[in-house]
Amino acid sequence: MVELLVVVAIIGILLSLMLPAVQSSREAARASMCRSHVKQLGLAFHMHNSAHKYFPTGGWDWYYAPTYRGDATPRTGEEQKAGWGFQILPYIEGNTTYAAGAEVAIGTPHPLFFCPTRRSPQTWTLEDNYRPPLTGETVTRAMCDYAASNREETGMVRRRYPVRLRHVTDGTSNTLLVGEKRMNVGRLGGPQDDDNEGYTVGWNEDTIRRTERLPEPDHRGTEDGEKLFGASHPGSWNAVFADGSVHSISYSIDLNVFICLGDKSDGEILKLPDF
Repeated sequence: MVELLVVVAIIGILLSLMLPAVQSSREAARASMCRSHVKQLGLAFHMHNSAHKYFPTGGWDWYYAPTYRGDATPRTGEEQKAGWGFQILPYIEGNTTYAAGAEVAIGTPHPLFFCPTRRSPQTWTLEDNYRPPLTGETVTRAMCDYAASNREETGMVRRRYPVRLRHVTDGTSNTLLVGEKRMNVGRLGGPQDDDNEGYTVGWNEDTIRRTERLPEPDHRGTEDGEKLFGASHPGSWNAVFADGSVHSISYSIDLNVFICLGDKSDGEILKLPDF
């Protein structure tokens, strides 16, 4: 009996030692998948630039649905009122959704827009507040875990008007493009101010974040993500730069460096730190 208890105790100790290693391994795999997501988003931005000679815009405003011409072709550039998430659909195997009309596009989740550490693809069905209304009742919206730089309009994605490569005078390798957005994970069971309009939204904190404040990890509390970049990963969050390179950026990055990364033409040519 004593020997059996000893064996059981040893097995319990071994399991307690193995569990953190297993959890760490799973998070490493999820973080790697997240990096792949931001890499693909960056490639989509560049494919859009190759096709149109400018990068996707941030759209017009939160209450505009994706806009189409009379022949049901989605508008582009400054004519497209929806945001960058809608505009890159043709370059992330989302052609069918892109061409299906506003209501379908808004409500169709795409796995690429979600960080596997945080959640699976998610939608909310909320009151139709579009102008003009789409249904007059409710509209299902597909969410997004990634955001473009920046709210200050010094970055790669601006409100309404597109950015061209010639505007990036600091160099594409020194300029943030898209990264993970900070969220209140304690409120993921329902919509919150920065997680309610969805990936197609024009100029809204759902898909555009600030670089004048440091990124922070996800949290649980009364506030939302406060328009910040950040993630559910410990220690760092994933981002793709305007040259297509992917970086895991520490939450403790120097604020001045981060401000410069968000500004495509401030004249500050950075020697990038080890993030």
